[in-house]
Amino acid sequence: MPRAATNGTMEPGERTALLDGQARDSEIHTGHHHGHESVWIRLPRIIVHLTWTTLVRDYVNLLLVFVPFGIVAGALKWDSSAVFALNFIAIIPLASLLSFATEELAATMGQALGGLMNATFGNAVELIVSIIALKDGQIRVVQASMLGSILSNILLVLGCCFLVGGLRFQQQYFNTTVASTMSSLMVVSSASLIIPATLYAALQSNNDPQIENNILLVSHWTAIVLLILYVMYLYFQLKSHAELFEPESEGSDPENHAIEDEEEHILSPLAATVALIVVTVLVAICADYLVGSIDNIVEKTGMTRTFIGLVLIPIVGNAAEHVTAVVVAWKNKMDLAIGVAIGSSLQIALFVTPFLVVLGWIMDKHMTLHFQVFETVAFFISGLVVILLIQDGKSNYLEGGLCLGMYFILAVAFYVHPDNVAGPPAIPGAA
Repeated sequence: MPRAATNGTMEPGERTALLDGQARDSEIHTGHHHGHESVWIRLPRIIVHLTWTTLVRDYVNLLLVFVPFGIVAGALKWDSSAVFALNFIAIIPLASLLSFATEELAATMGQALGGLMNATFGNAVELIVSIIALKDGQIRVVQASMLGSILSNILLVLGCCFLVGGLRFQQQYFNTTVASTMSSLMVVSSASLIIPATLYAALQSNNDPQIENNILLVSHWTAIVLLILYVMYLYFQLKSHAELFEPESEGSDPENHAIEDEEEHILSPLAATVALIVVTVLVAICADYLVGSIDNIVEKTGMTRTFIGLVLIPIVGNAAEHVTAVVVAWKNKMDLAIGVAIGSSLQIALFVTPFLVVLGWIMDKHMTLHFQVFETVAFFISGLVVILLIQDGKSNYLEGGLCLGMYFILAVAFYVHPDNVAGPPAIPGAA
């Protein structure tokens, strides 16, 4: 049993003070022969210690060896398959570190500001990849990665949570009020894609010469409305109705809380901020090379941009969240698992995608909310399946199997689905 839990609970402040005291003792022990060491001697030691502590906390960090290889491969213009594969693997541990640094920083900011931090940086990898793809005119990759992130969260991650938790517990329960709220938001986000698609079909049947400008206009204002709704949702969740989103008592084991609190304070706010900046820069570099190799990968393998953006990139970007959600589901903390899985998909639908539309508006890139008909229908059906499954506030392994089955059916369908079917208006300069 962890030392912190042997005598009940230990306050986070006491643990932090204890760790600080141990750090000071270590410094005194290593430097007592030299008197007061200069900051240039102590700073590298502290940096090395924090770096080592951060890296050994998770086995996935072993994959960090692929980061320099991926960057070198991209810089020296190696074969596109090697560039794609190396940077694809490199982003997995970077996504985990990004999530960890965000949680470390958010833990010191209070509930409201911490929640906003997690909401902003929780999908940072997908956001960075999409911004780079948007800059390069890869609109199909941007749209597919956004839709893929939503589908992977509400079907793949939630399905794994229900399946893994259901194998250990016959029935698991979660907050029905939260599930109902998230279901309503999911319906609105589905409508934001269905309306532009149906409007495009109506305008096309009338041979409207301004069809592209009209779709852009609708997308821009819809994006603004969605961003406003997202801010309202954040205030609702973190401030006005925060008590509705508090986890149930079933996961409130003092020992687990003690362990989680200790893990949350490995890094100071300054160290977490530096880590966040460094990892974000590395993610941007790897993502730049990854997106740059997509064209050659499409030509060589025959995979479509839609499949790459919808299936492959979301798996990389959400790897850390996937593992977290499954682990907490195994521990029967279903409220937290639901929050990670569906909450992350709502962030993509209500914040990241509208933000990219507005950013495309600023960059003069024709990024719209008009997805291809098949994609729109797939999103609507998936959302409907999940809404029906979570409405009763209960889950089991069969429901997990249903979600996973739905995801794999869609993945196979998108693998054979071509990019050049009738869809959004032609994008000038798009790849």
